[in-house]
Order: sequence, then structure tokens, then C-alpha cells
Amino acid sequence: MVTQSIWCPTSPSLSSSSGSFFTSLSLLCPTCLKHSHKHKLHASLTHSNPNFLASNDQTHSISDHPNGPSIGEEISFELYNSSLQDFCRAGHVDKAMALLAQMEAIGLRPNSVSYSYLIDALGSIGRTLEADVLFQEMIFLGFRPRIKLYNVLLRGFLKKGLLGLAVRVLGVMGDLGAERNQETYEILLDYYVSAGRLEDTWSMINEMRRKRFRLSSFVYSKVIGLYRDNGMWKKAVDIVEEIREMGMALDKQIYNSIIDTFGKYGELDEALEVFGRMKEEGVRPDISTFNSLIRWHCKSGLLKKALELFTEMQEQGLYPDPKIFVTIISRLGEQGKWDMIRRTFENMRSRGHKKSGTIYAALVDIYGQYGKFQDAEECISALKAEGLVISASMFCVLANAYAQQGLCDQTVKVLQLMEAEGIEPNVIMLNVLINAFGIAGRHLEALSIYHHIKESGLSPDVVTYTTLMKAFIRARKYDRVPEIYMDMEQAGCTPDRKARQMLEVASLVLQQRN
Repeated sequence: MVTQSIWCPTSPSLSSSSGSFFTSLSLLCPTCLKHSHKHKLHASLTHSNPNFLASNDQTHSISDHPNGPSIGEEISFELYNSSLQDFCRAGHVDKAMALLAQMEAIGLRPNSVSYSYLIDALGSIGRTLEADVLFQEMIFLGFRPRIKLYNVLLRGFLKKGLLGLAVRVLGVMGDLGAERNQETYEILLDYYVSAGRLEDTWSMINEMRRKRFRLSSFVYSKVIGLYRDNGMWKKAVDIVEEIREMGMALDKQIYNSIIDTFGKYGELDEALEVFGRMKEEGVRPDISTFNSLIRWHCKSGLLKKALELFTEMQEQGLYPDPKIFVTIISRLGEQGKWDMIRRTFENMRSRGHKKSGTIYAALVDIYGQYGKFQDAEECISALKAEGLVISASMFCVLANAYAQQGLCDQTVKVLQLMEAEGIEPNVIMLNVLINAFGIAGRHLEALSIYHHIKESGLSPDVVTYTTLMKAFIRARKYDRVPEIYMDMEQAGCTPDRKARQMLEVASLVLQQRN
């Protein structure tokens, strides 16, 4: 099946599949981006068509604006720009982009403030490639973006794993003399820690110290995460003492990092002790706090305590996100406790949140394999019929639910449907697909997704490599595991404890064979 891709209207989708083959494709060109019908963009600087707008009844024009001109009145340059900015402020990005096309069709270009609003609005909803096209136009026209715009693009590119494009943005910053600020460093740190890039993380921290940037609680929480992910949890705890000695109060981010560190290494009593101290000191736990505690208790098989925490979270007015609900029901499902899953779901539904509760009903069905939502397309349609707006993270949760059941074709279909909605795929979603093929024993398809990630300009993270290693171990292709491990090191990703354990397992099997 071949679907139209958001990458280019004339190219097959990245999630087009035919049997076991996945089609690879390149990043879209600026012209395709600005003509994408999926996003209702209708013109570009180089391909203007004044008659196009009149022929498209879906197009939004300046007449949609409350202060728009009356019929026959000439539209001024100032009104175009103020309308663009108002649309962006109100979150009407498609209207703003259609208005931009209308301006370009008559030979006008936005001012620098309007460009800034457009780039910020596109970046905030994940349409980073379109934001980048406008950013390049802005530079070409001689405008000098503020640091906020560079940060918008950096965050968007790194969130999708587009490290190469992020590096290019940093290069433009250097060329134009734009100095990195605290936010720039924190965006880079967040990505490097999440991607397992140890050397890059320390390089950023040292550069911040050299330039006398304040090491905030955000930075310290990332340092703790860095130690955690590299098996040095005791050093992570030492960081807390260092922070106390400096007179810095422990805030929510630092508490969450410490709780997650203890949980990851099975020190659950210590994690609960820190959780108690956090509440005593008046720091209110958030979704991340509870997600971490529930996840690690589930992983340790302590489902009773996990469910107690799940209930406590709801009693505090925090509605669980789908990811943590999946963690609980998958563990209960493994033990065949479907009655408990139903009770858990009914308790959630009795607390309200009817519309968002629809997603949980779908997840219960998928994990229970009851048959109602075993087809991804029917599942998405049912969710939309309930008025649910399906976000990128929700698509990812659904794809993961199908993947955990080994339903590869449905996992692929979720990503195709996501792409049809105009949501750009990222590394996290493609990692889910690698996992789905791995669970199903289709290691060659898993490998093809890995190659696609690299060929399409995305940067594999530590999860990509460990998931691929697991797929080859499941397929008993142990000889390929050291090669993948070596690729991970060469790519600048520092292997985590899980990766090292899988390498040891594969090496032991290979030694026994020889």
C-alpha cells in the first residue's frame, strides 16, 4: 500500500510497505513544503499563482480576520502583517499560512516580526520543516532573527532527531554572530542526555561553566539523568548533596530525577522515601513523579503498590497519561488479570474525563485483544467520532500498544494514518516500529527501519540501537549484535546499561558456539 507522504506530494510515504520492504525517501524541498495540500499551504516565493486562492474553497483569507477590510477596500501591507500576527497568536496557523500565500501571490513579503510569529507558531505545533523554510527566507531577505527563533528551530529539530539540521542552525548562529543563551544550552543538553551522547553532554556543561552560565535545577537534573543512564546512580545521589551545600533548594525537576534514578536501579524504598520527603517539603508531585514511581514498581512486579500510586495520582487531581496506563494494563495483562484492568478503567471513568477516557477504552481493547479495535483505522475513526483530537504522542501510544501485541501491520497503519494527518514522524515513533518488527521476529524489517532513519537525516538515539540489538537477539542473530553496538559508539551515543547487558549476552552465546 502506498500513501501520499507529507515529505513530498510526489513521493511514496516513509511508512509505505509492501510485504517486508520499506521505501526510503529524502527530505522534502521548500517548494513541496509550501504547496502541501495537507497543511493547506498554497503558494511559495518562487511558485506564486494569484488565481489559486480563488479556486480553493478551503483557503482562509484576510476577510476571516475580525478587522478585515470591507469588499472593494484595498488591503494595506500593515493590515496583512497585523492579521498574520493575530492569526498566529490565536493559534490559527493554517489561516496564517494561507494569508502568507495570498501576500506572496501579489508580490508582498511579511516583515521581520511576522516571520518571527509564523516560525514560532509552526515550531510550537511540530511543523518544523515548514518553519525552517520560512527561516531560510528570512535570512535570505537580510533579516536577523532573534535568539528565540533559533531556539524554536533547535528544539523542533532535536525533538524529531534531526541532528544534522540542528547543527546547521548552530552554524548559522555562529555565522551571524548570534550568541547562545541559557535556553539554547538547555535545549542541547536535554537532547544529548536523552540520546545517550555522553561526550557531547559534558562538553555542553563545561562550555556553560566557561561562559559563566548558571547551572540551574534543569541542568542539575540532566546531570543526574546522565549518571543514572550510565550506571553511576550513587554519583547521581552525591549531586543532591552538592546542590544542598550550594544552598540551592531542591525543586520538582531534581526530585523527579532522583526518584527516577532510584527506581531504575531497583532502590524502590529509597525512591518512596524521597517521594515522602518531597511532599513534606511542600513540593507538589506532578505527572512525571507518579509516572516514574508507577513504571518502576510495575517493572519490579509490585503491581499492588503501583495501583495505589495510580489511585493517589488521580486523588490529587492528576489525570494519568496514556503511557502510564499502558504500563499498568500491559503488566496486568501479562498476569491475565483482565478483571482488574476493567476495574481500573471503570474507576478512572467514574472520575469524569469522558472524552479523554475514550483512548483508555481503546487501549484496554487492544491489550485484551477483544477484537473491537484490532484494526488501527477503525480505532482512529472511533476516537475521532468521540471528538478526540489525536496528537502525535497519542498516535505513538497507539502504535506502541499494537507493537507490544506483535501486530506489525497495525503498527505500520497507525504511522501511515499519523502521516496522513500531517504529523511528521520522529525517531521515537520509528523506534516503536523497530520494536514491533522485533517482537514479531521480523528482524530484517527492523533493520530496514534503522537504515531509513539514517538515510532520511534523522539521528538514531540510544533507544534505537538497543531496540535493534534486542530484535537481533530475539531472532538468534547474535553475530550482528556487536556490529550494532559498534555503530552506536561510532555515532557518538554512549551505550547504556541495557545495551551493555545485551552485548554481554550475545558475546557469551558466540563464545559458547565457538
